[in-house]
Amino acid sequence: MKLKVLKTEEEYETALAEIEKLMDSAKPDRDRLELLVLLVHTYEESLYPIDLPDPVEAIKFRMEQAGLKQKDLIPYIGSRSKVSEVLSHQRPLSISMIRKLHEGLGIPAEVLLKEPGAQIIPAAECIEWDRFPLAEMLKRNWFQDFHGTVAEAKKQAGELLTAWAGSLGFEVPQPALLRQHVRSGSDADRYALTAWRIRVSLLAMEQKVPKYQKGTVTHDFVRDLVRLSYLDEGPLLAREFLLKNGIHFVVENHLKHTHLDGAAIKLPDGSPLVAVTLRHDRLDNFWFTLSHELAHIALHFDGEETAFFDDLEQASLDVFEGDADRWASDALIPPESWQAAQFGKRPTTQAIYNFAASLRITPAIPAGRIRKETGNYKLYDGLIGRNKVRRLYA
Repeated sequence: MKLKVLKTEEEYETALAEIEKLMDSAKPDRDRLELLVLLVHTYEESLYPIDLPDPVEAIKFRMEQAGLKQKDLIPYIGSRSKVSEVLSHQRPLSISMIRKLHEGLGIPAEVLLKEPGAQIIPAAECIEWDRFPLAEMLKRNWFQDFHGTVAEAKKQAGELLTAWAGSLGFEVPQPALLRQHVRSGSDADRYALTAWRIRVSLLAMEQKVPKYQKGTVTHDFVRDLVRLSYLDEGPLLAREFLLKNGIHFVVENHLKHTHLDGAAIKLPDGSPLVAVTLRHDRLDNFWFTLSHELAHIALHFDGEETAFFDDLEQASLDVFEGDADRWASDALIPPESWQAAQFGKRPTTQAIYNFAASLRITPAIPAGRIRKETGNYKLYDGLIGRNKVRRLYA
């Protein structure tokens, strides 16, 4: 095999087989063997990182060490009821709590944040308030109780933004302390991402949904959802489908310098949110983005990840993103159906219509997949459903 960074399970298995073969050889190529072992080790570390202790268990351990009772945690957590909720995993730790527990009880920041190497950044002085896109946020009426000018907003940006994000449990809207994966072809503005994340989270918290049941999102679940694409109002019906299954769904335009198609976000209460921007108003983009974000919920929300931001025009070497791409493609169109179609590089428009009808999905989905796989985005422009989504959410 060609020596390169391992990105798939197949490449990983091939490397393992070659390592075994080299080790059994009488005169192995030791340089190649060492490189293969390094590549395998790197791949395994990306998939199976060493887990840090649970933050709540770390607090309980520190209490036992210091002989502390629950009432002794009130100065760090805020009230007797909050202490009880945190220790029973009913309330997430806020940044304020994390900072006080770290400084007062000496619990390592990386344990409380469940992020190797993480450090607590001082509260207000670490925030560059003028980097938040306040003018655009005011234009979109994100601060409904504020009626001043942009200049006035900038003068009180700290207080304004802190109050705005307060119901999410953030002491301050702190970009550096939000655990999030960003897939983008250029450096995304993390202040704009943080503002957008808070906005869609606040909108989601206004939605009433049943409690999400772990394991709900499967390939079969997504295929039931995607059959709605066969209907003219499918993208709008998708919202109702998700809400009834305990998954928040929000449409919000992206902010400049965020390069967003969509995101999967874990809300403070642990419930999942799928948010899309409709940056590209096309049916193929809508359904793939939706499936990709659901893939993150299915595959990656068991750990400590709290958000995935996706520019799906960009390739990604990230293992999380590669897995989500493959999972989403297989959910939209079963692999056996795609293989049986034997489309080749350029099937006829009628063949695509017939294939889509057999699966009861919009032809935009197979047309979009062919465009992506061939790299020819001039194909099937009449099939991908331009300007068919945003009008439904107007």
